[in-house]
Amino acid sequence: MDYKTIMCDVLVVGAGGAGCRAAIEAAEHNLDVIMLSKELLGKAHTAMAEGGYNVSLGNVDPDDNPETHFKDTIVGGNYLNHQKLAEVLVNQAAQRIFDLEDMGAVFDRTPEGKIAQRPFGKQTWRRTAYASDRTGSEIMVTLTEGIRKTSVRVFDEVFATKLLVTDGTISGVCAVDLKYGDFLVFRAKSVVMATGGAGRIFKVTSNAQLDVGDGYGMAYEAGCEMIDMEMVQFHPTGMVKPESAKGRLVTEAVRGEGGILFNNKGERFMNRYYPEVMELAGRDQVARSIMTEVLEGRGSPDGGVYLSIAHLPKSIVDFRLESMVEQFEDAGVDIRNEPMQVSPTAHHFMGGIRIDEHAGTTIPGLYAAGECTGGVHGGNRLGGNALADTQVFGAISGENAAKFAKNKKHLGVNREEIVKEFERLEAMLNRKEGISPSDARSELTELMWEKVQIFRKEDDMQYAVKELRRIEEEVVPNIKVDVPVKRFNPGWHQAIEFAHMVTTARMVAEAAAMRKGSRGAHFRVDADPKDKGYYNIVIRKGKNGKMHLQKEDLRITQITPP
Repeated sequence: MDYKTIMCDVLVVGAGGAGCRAAIEAAEHNLDVIMLSKELLGKAHTAMAEGGYNVSLGNVDPDDNPETHFKDTIVGGNYLNHQKLAEVLVNQAAQRIFDLEDMGAVFDRTPEGKIAQRPFGKQTWRRTAYASDRTGSEIMVTLTEGIRKTSVRVFDEVFATKLLVTDGTISGVCAVDLKYGDFLVFRAKSVVMATGGAGRIFKVTSNAQLDVGDGYGMAYEAGCEMIDMEMVQFHPTGMVKPESAKGRLVTEAVRGEGGILFNNKGERFMNRYYPEVMELAGRDQVARSIMTEVLEGRGSPDGGVYLSIAHLPKSIVDFRLESMVEQFEDAGVDIRNEPMQVSPTAHHFMGGIRIDEHAGTTIPGLYAAGECTGGVHGGNRLGGNALADTQVFGAISGENAAKFAKNKKHLGVNREEIVKEFERLEAMLNRKEGISPSDARSELTELMWEKVQIFRKEDDMQYAVKELRRIEEEVVPNIKVDVPVKRFNPGWHQAIEFAHMVTTARMVAEAAAMRKGSRGAHFRVDADPKDKGYYNIVIRKGKNGKMHLQKEDLRITQITPP
């Protein structure tokens, strides 16, 4: 088995907002830094984030401060957040947005020339900084340019498939060059995981095509502790039609700027559910309200509800919601004059790799940042906190990975383990009979969408767990690629991804089955009233290879729910 070995000090896996920020920070320490990008640099899912970046600058509402931002984050997370992480987020968000400005990011301004801030759901003050409704794109353009000004070596279209651990400490990754099909081993003194989310395990999602849960699967297999994997946020407003755009994000900025939701009777139905905050209730609350309207027959003909900003001045819509205007024009809808049809879409994982306030994981030398981590957002993420998360913990992970690497030597790696991994990947190309990755993925995403969605119940959870275990045992080992070539073969790439998707889906479903009560984004229609849910669910791979789940009561030192 031939493979190429590449050495570096710090390896960053993922090139979105968190990965780029980590690489930039690590490069400041005069080390050899490599960043792996599964796609072309700059095309990460962060670029699709629209609404904004939460930071308590007080530019619009002077009474805002980090303490209030912290409280909103904890309340929004239903008190499941690890509060040290939330403290770090709110206290460092300001410096990180100033870093972006120093790099060249251009945010919308107030009349006084300060960074403008808009209201977002479940927040006390107008806190969300923005660049029209293309905030993520502005940040990614800025970070991409920032990377080019550093010594970071970027490997585009390289797919990391397995973390390498030597004597309990991280030592590198196995990877595939997607362009040429070559097998690669990156040996590093420290590694940062910044691999994003896994919305693609659901049939309807706002996520980019490559957000399949690679980081979750690799971290779990390597022995990392995972936390709160049942907490998946369904954004309340995704496009309903055309079918090709179903699930595509309709930013919360639409509601932040004054958009209203109404049903097929013309009723502004949020008055029925959350009259005090209406459309700016928490994302989980708005999503459940919309689905209730649809399930009770008050939805649109296409299975959604209506979202309108036609009452707003056209100049405001054109300036602050520019990409939304363009997005719906492509679907034949002029949002300045007619309502959009929207319904919930799988959006963001609050759970993930367990980290501490230094972005360290339970494996020495392995750090993580961004959506692939768990603990920051608790049971439900506030809109706008994700972009702040990428920059705050991206910088922390890069800094601490660099400090770790400075005092270490390269560890040896297990050649047999590496060869076994590459033989596993190559076997998919050589199989004469089996299941196509396309069919396997369709079965998985349909199962997750139907059984592990917004409204959950015991029978569905148990069915999903049973089916996912079957898929893991029977389908994953029999994935077959129709075209047996390594050189840029999308079918092969999908087949490799599938194992990570199944592992991630299993963690979500198994944890959802264990949590019998409702809390945060996890809503049980058959909730056990005795299960108040003030605990995290920690997942790790047992020594016997089986998935081990454990409830962990939150520490009494944290602020407890009323």
